[in-house]
Amino acid sequence: MRLVIARCQVDYVGRLTAHLPMAIRLLLVKADGSVSIHADDRAYKPLNWMSPPCTLQEQSGQWTVTNKAGEQLILTIQEILHDASFSLGVDPGLQKDGVEAHLQELLATHITTLGAGWTLLRREYPTAIGPVDILCRDADGVTVAVEIKRRGEIDGVEQLTRYVELLNRDPLLRPVRGLFAAQEIKPQARVLATDRGIGCVTLDYAALRGTDDPSLRLF
Repeated sequence: MRLVIARCQVDYVGRLTAHLPMAIRLLLVKADGSVSIHADDRAYKPLNWMSPPCTLQEQSGQWTVTNKAGEQLILTIQEILHDASFSLGVDPGLQKDGVEAHLQELLATHITTLGAGWTLLRREYPTAIGPVDILCRDADGVTVAVEIKRRGEIDGVEQLTRYVELLNRDPLLRPVRGLFAAQEIKPQARVLATDRGIGCVTLDYAALRGTDDPSLRLF
C-alpha cells in the first residue's frame, strides 16, 4: 500500500464528469491496483476512486489513473506533504460470525441448490486481497465467486466486485462472475449488484438448517 498526503485537485472523466477543487487529501494506492481519494471525514468512504484493473501514470505535478473502460481520474498535484509505502502482506479476511459461517458451510454442502449441475471448487478460496467465501462452477462451466453475508449491503457488493476483478486475471478461472448471497439484501445493494453484472440470492437460514434441499429465492 502507498499512502500519500497531497494538496491536489481531482477530475473524473468518464460516463460523467466530477471535480474536486484544490485541497489537502489522502491518496491510497493499494496492492490490488485500486486508487482512492479521501478527505478527513466521511468515515471510510472515499471522495472518488478507481477500482482495479487500472493503471497509474505519474508525471511531474499530475497523476493519471485509467481503467479498462478508458475512464480516468486526473490528479493535479500542487504539493506532496507525505509519501510512504508499506507491505501489509496477505490479509486473512474478515472472520464471519456464527450465522455467516454456518450459511457458508450449508451452501457449500448443498451447492446444487443454486442450480442443477453446479459444482463446488473450494470454500475460502485464497486471493491476494482475502478469501472468497465459495468458488464454484455453474452448469455451463462458468466460474462463480459467491460472497455470503447475513445482511447484504453495498460494502459486500464492493468486496465481491474486487474479488471478481482479481479472479478474472487468472486464465485458469476466467470468465468469473459474482453471486451475492445474504439473508436480507438492501435495495441499494441489489441495484449496485445488478449494475455490475452480479447476481443476488436471498438465503432462508431456517430452511437451510432444516433440510438437505434448502429453499432459496433467486433474483
